[in-house]
Amino acid sequence: MKFGLCCNLDLAPAAADAGFDYIEMSVPGLLMPLADDAAFETMLGKLRAARLPCPVTNCFVPGDIKITGPAANPARLRQYVRTACERAQRAGVKVIVFGSGGARNIPDGFDRSAAWRQLAAFCSMAGPVAQASGMTIAIEPLNRAECNVLNSVAEGAKLAREVNHPAIRLLVDCFHWGRENESPQAIVDAGGLLAHTHVATVANRILPGEEEQDFATFFAALKQAKYDGRVSIEAKVKNPANLAKALEVVKLVVTP
Repeated sequence: MKFGLCCNLDLAPAAADAGFDYIEMSVPGLLMPLADDAAFETMLGKLRAARLPCPVTNCFVPGDIKITGPAANPARLRQYVRTACERAQRAGVKVIVFGSGGARNIPDGFDRSAAWRQLAAFCSMAGPVAQASGMTIAIEPLNRAECNVLNSVAEGAKLAREVNHPAIRLLVDCFHWGRENESPQAIVDAGGLLAHTHVATVANRILPGEEEQDFATFFAALKQAKYDGRVSIEAKVKNPANLAKALEVVKLVVTP
């Protein structure tokens, strides 16, 4: 496994010092699909000067570009995805995480079946675009306090299987999985779809080691699912001095 930290470039030196293999930035923060090429080139130069690569990005679609509901604009989404994927390829990104709770949240009163079809249409459009740029999109289930659709591993797996494209896969996030009280079996059942994972404590979404948390059950399920890919710590970093300890805690669970 490779271990990364979800952060901006300002934390990259601390992540490198702590022993992380990579950083995971946001799509708007690194790829800047709504900005001009000059702005992206400047950011790309900063990434290349950093001590760690960024093979994964998250927060795919910003909240003001709607995927579900009457305000969804397929043509605008298509252009956004194309720009993001083209720039991701240039930046060395291999996985784009599709959480995007604000973009996919179903508006009040909108038909949920219609919204599901919109989500499937978005993934069906985005899959071939991502594949052409040599990358994978990982659907991220979010807990119900953050979004009202795709809240469970099973639901995310259902969408990925329905779309049935090799570039549309699934992410399992320890925080959201724990908040939704999902079973380890849900991870095992989705094993063949897993493309990425996130880790943080469930109580307060802070660094492993900063509060009591049983990670063993989560990683045992990943092992049973035969997942051996990247693991990103996605947590509030209040004290960068604790990053090395957080990485140690996770590694000890993975390889005791």
